[in-house]
Amino acid sequence: MTLDMITAPEKGQIAAGRFVLRPVRRSDAGLFAMYAGDKRVAEATRSIPHPLPPGAAEAFVARAMAGPADEDIWVMDGSATGLAEVLGVISLKKMDRNQSEVGYWVAPAFWNLGIASEAVQALIAANPQGNCTIFAEVFQDNPGSARVLTHAGFQYLGDAETFSVARNARVPTWTYTRKLG
Repeated sequence: MTLDMITAPEKGQIAAGRFVLRPVRRSDAGLFAMYAGDKRVAEATRSIPHPLPPGAAEAFVARAMAGPADEDIWVMDGSATGLAEVLGVISLKKMDRNQSEVGYWVAPAFWNLGIASEAVQALIAANPQGNCTIFAEVFQDNPGSARVLTHAGFQYLGDAETFSVARNARVPTWTYTRKLG
């Protein structure tokens, strides 16, 4: 039997509707390598290289599990409701003055299912870092990610550009902000 919603997540988890946001586990490395190794995923991020070098997924897991750092990372885990154990990843990178930047990616098999929207909205509602403002940046050739942000109450702030490792190029971006509390 599958549940439609997760209502009582375990300690350290955030309920996100059809799945939970949970801490990274060592066992996630194989799926991270498969999904992040997909050129479509890598090219939608700033930091994932393509092709994904050997050991990169394991290094990401080790960094995520290392404890207090400038970034909190969660796995979008749908296993309790019959979805995949790893749907994607979402993170909050700490900035100064009680602010963070949200980043996320979803495995291509789960695109256009509302997964990213549910994850971002759950993270905003939980506000695990106690932020007053959250920023986000998406590539201008990824309007789906921009829709995720506007549906979560983010406001357009302006245009910029950033370097994408997978593309080995500077890419035009849209920057968004969301005030909390």
